[in-house]
Amino acid sequence: MCGIYGFVAAAGDLGEPERVGQTLAAMDGSIFHRGPDDNGQYNDGRCAMGMRRLSIIDLGGGKQPISNESQRYWIVFNGEIYNYRALRQGLLARGHQFKTTSDTECIVHLFEERGEAVVDELSGMFGFAIWDRERHELLIARDRLGIKPMYYAPTPRGLVFGSELKSLICHPDVRRTISPEALSHYLSFGTTPSDQSILAGVRKLPPGHILRYRAGEMSVRRYWDLRTEERHVSEADAIAEVRSLVRGAVESHLVADVPVGAFLSGGVDSASVVGMMAELGARPKTFSIGFEEADFNELDYARIIAKKFGTDHHELVVRPDAWELTEKLVWFLDEPFADVSAIPTFLVSKLAAEHVKVVLSGDGGDEVFAGYDRYGWNAREERRFGWMPGPLRWALTQASAALPDRAPGKNFLRHIAQPAHLRYVDGESMFQQPMKQRLLGPELIRELVRRHADPMAPTDDRVALLDGAPGDLTKRLMYLDTMTYLPLDILTKVDRMTMAHSLEARPPLLDHTLVERVFGLSSSLKLTADGTQKAIFKKAVADLLPPEILSRPKRGFGVPIVKWFRGALKDPMQSVLGDKRFAERGWLDHDTVRSLVAEHLDGRRDHALPLWSLMTLELWARQFLDGAQVASTAPREVANG
Repeated sequence: MCGIYGFVAAAGDLGEPERVGQTLAAMDGSIFHRGPDDNGQYNDGRCAMGMRRLSIIDLGGGKQPISNESQRYWIVFNGEIYNYRALRQGLLARGHQFKTTSDTECIVHLFEERGEAVVDELSGMFGFAIWDRERHELLIARDRLGIKPMYYAPTPRGLVFGSELKSLICHPDVRRTISPEALSHYLSFGTTPSDQSILAGVRKLPPGHILRYRAGEMSVRRYWDLRTEERHVSEADAIAEVRSLVRGAVESHLVADVPVGAFLSGGVDSASVVGMMAELGARPKTFSIGFEEADFNELDYARIIAKKFGTDHHELVVRPDAWELTEKLVWFLDEPFADVSAIPTFLVSKLAAEHVKVVLSGDGGDEVFAGYDRYGWNAREERRFGWMPGPLRWALTQASAALPDRAPGKNFLRHIAQPAHLRYVDGESMFQQPMKQRLLGPELIRELVRRHADPMAPTDDRVALLDGAPGDLTKRLMYLDTMTYLPLDILTKVDRMTMAHSLEARPPLLDHTLVERVFGLSSSLKLTADGTQKAIFKKAVADLLPPEILSRPKRGFGVPIVKWFRGALKDPMQSVLGDKRFAERGWLDHDTVRSLVAEHLDGRRDHALPLWSLMTLELWARQFLDGAQVASTAPREVANG
């Protein structure tokens, strides 16, 4: 596990060597937290790239950048390749010579043979860059599900890339200018889009994509998608297959030259991962946190699993300084990010990092096995409202539009008038259309219109993804979440919060073979007619987990943010959202923001999550737009503070 960074020239050389070296040093320092064990750099005058290393495999010999035998191809790599031993054996048999026993070196040798098709051979999580010094061509690739991040920025003089936005803005050619489209998307969904960042001109390489860059010309293509045909198998066969796939994925994710622990929330996903680890002969260290508030404390369930499988269990009831913690999270998250569950993820990562370098997690189980309540809600809404003909939907839309703002029933009429896939997107929006219309500032609206973007519409391809997704409605919704919500929210949160503490998190339930095979099963095996979620998964692990774990209702990884905004975070939130700097940015209508604050504080409405999203947006702007030295902020002190 590492962080990578670099830049290549469109033509000629990179420029004055001292300035190139200074830029490399700044990029390296900005992501120290991703790899405090070692670093390395490559610079041939046309390409400069480097990495920070967290040593997991081949502790003494896996230094990067690393080349093939002829030194034509050079690689920097972030992630883990779980099938690297098998790949290595095949490469050795075909005459390749290795300098290390690392998984990184397997990629560069395999690239010699397969070119960009190397990605098809890799099982794991990855973001890597390979430089061909003869052709002056750069290849950048990201893993299928988007477990590991990758940013890039085309500039007039070349291309800049890296694992985190912080490293890119160290480069003098990368401007810190807000992207109106990405900001609009953030207000809708709490994240930036799949292929954009919050900064104009800086983009994310989407999951399952490859980028090639040569002589100023760039191409990006998708190499993997989850559109698989449905497989008709019996329930008994499906149960056996799921059990085998989960066990195999957990076993592959245990490969490491250091001890591997596990996050343990007490839910089915993390409990199953820990149970499989125990079944495979491991006695892992497990890590759980809770809050003093009973509604946000799941430690009792985690203890049941820890006791059953005899883990070396560590837990902590946290009483955080919410304001200090918020400022730290904003720095590590890189972009505005509205999911408040980043807080417990940060805290449990800090606890785990005191004991291990690697943890397995249960992330992905909800998307793969239909674990979200919203799948059931959407099915029920479709049964109630799906019958409506077009003219009736139009009439309800007009009736909603005619009602005054905040009138009872206005949002309900607008919501049910939409077809199923739009209802789903609308239901998952943080600021739905009427509120977003009031919230957007006139300057932002004008800029969006100038760019031919609809200020009220989502700016990513969610609706198109749903329209083109295979299968029934539930399968289409699962496909959408796997392709958007999972990488943009869940995996972004876990990557940034674990790496803040130099901790590697591995999600075995997102092994791509497991995901493909399970997605091909009928959605009725996952979400049953009686509303049982993760049905096939629960049956596959029924003999592994205690009944009270299998039958407990799903709970999110939450924090008492409502209480905090009326207590510890009340004054800071009012100070930030009432600050002149926030108003003068021109992004949002300040009167609307003030009304949200007032309604929340006097108890008329619960606006805790929207207010969190706005407060952290402004804190991000202060750190990343106003702070000239943000990329050089001492991450070691921030992480350990």
